[in-house]
Amino acid sequence: MVMMEQLTGFQRDILYVISGLEEPYGLAIKDELEKYYEHEVNHGRLYPNLDDLVENDFVQKSALDRRTNSYTLTESGYKALEVRREWEEQNLQTT
Repeated sequence: MVMMEQLTGFQRDILYVISGLEEPYGLAIKDELEKYYEHEVNHGRLYPNLDDLVENDFVQKSALDRRTNSYTLTESGYKALEVRREWEEQNLQTT
């Protein structure tokens, strides 16, 4: 099983985006990432990373309709974000 610290920054960003969306489906996740990165996020980059997160039990995938999948964080996904936030707070130096 992959641990949070083994995820790429892009995969971690996907988890944060999913946690903040009311209805996290592929294009909504893509739109939020593009706002943050300020450039286009290729489908060929997004969906394989979503599949990896599903495979490693950070995200659950379900069908909204025949063409659209919904992505939600699993308990492991929420825990991974919680641990990451605690680590960030411990290591963030403020002036």
